[in-house]
Amino acid sequence: MPTSETGPGLPDRLHPPEGEIGSGSAGAGASSRSGDRVPVDRKRQRSGDEARGRAMQAAISVIAEKGAAALRMSDIAERAGMSTGHILYHFGKKDRLLLEVLAWSQADLWTRYQRAADEAASPAEKLDLFVRFYLPRHQGDERYALWTQVLLQRHDEAGRRTLTALLDGWDERLEAILREGRDLGHFAEVDITGFTIRAVAMLSGISEDVMFGRSRWQHTSAHAFALSALERELRPTGRA
Repeated sequence: MPTSETGPGLPDRLHPPEGEIGSGSAGAGASSRSGDRVPVDRKRQRSGDEARGRAMQAAISVIAEKGAAALRMSDIAERAGMSTGHILYHFGKKDRLLLEVLAWSQADLWTRYQRAADEAASPAEKLDLFVRFYLPRHQGDERYALWTQVLLQRHDEAGRRTLTALLDGWDERLEAILREGRDLGHFAEVDITGFTIRAVAMLSGISEDVMFGRSRWQHTSAHAFALSALERELRPTGRA
């Protein structure tokens, strides 16, 4: 379960259509008619994006603190400094809140990861970034707590597809790093699918340890430990 800080972005079906915020836009159908295009007010759009981001950040914080069962929309509104009506506007019904927030959180995380990866000088640096962004930053990391809350819920088929796409996104990003490193001769020839399954399973286990507060990570860097384990298996034969 990735959290903190790769590859393709969110699948298109996880993004709302351009111009829509939250649960929908009343004028969407009318504005799509031929010759009836409404000019976009960029200043107002930026303001709406900022408000939505503030609402999402507040939701992540409240969910991590109170859990999904005790969550109230008014709690998010208070944390965000907004009215409950505004929160309902951004999220719609409470039963879709967790997935909406998780999808937004992952899109934000992947955007920041990709920005850093684009500046990386080698596949090894990208692997370092992948591990750093995947693991919790500290015990109680809010993004990881959000993943835990979402996975505890029961989801319909559409929700399961959304979650699967989010989880698969991390596998795809790691596989892209492995292929690049292999093609450049920086990494050993490994079974990319098998390596990815093992790597993500290891990172998830370490993440749970960090979130639980296991004492073993108080004096040892989880990031350094995980990265070293991956690098050992990827080191080409004959290299020290």
